[in-house]
Parts: sequence; C-alpha cells; structure tokens
Amino acid sequence: MDIGTIHSIWTIVLFVSFIGVVWWAYGKSRRSRFEEAANLVFDDEPQKQEHATTDTQEQGVKK
Repeated sequence: MDIGTIHSIWTIVLFVSFIGVVWWAYGKSRRSRFEEAANLVFDDEPQKQEHATTDTQEQGVKK
C-alpha cells in the first residue's frame, strides 16, 4: 500500500464522516430540539438587560 492509496482511503473516510454529521444535524427528528437550543440565547435576554441597567445605575451612584 503506497501513500497515495492511504490518502485516498483517508479522504473517503473523512467525506463519509462529513456526510454523516450533516445528515445527523439536518435530520427532521432533531429539528425541534436544535431550534429550541438556538433560541435559548434570547430567552434570558431581558433579564440580562435589567441587570445591566441596575449595574450601570449603581456605578453612577458610587462615583
């Protein structure tokens, strides 16, 4: 087995792995779970803004 054959086999293994990951990520059965996870960032956003406003006000009072 020469180096060209090894590179070819390695390329095929990586390509098949990539296709597997893409199939897994875009599968219909996981779509709702991924959409929920993607929106978790926005769920706590108002709370962060309230704390940021309170922190800013407290800093102004301390000065």
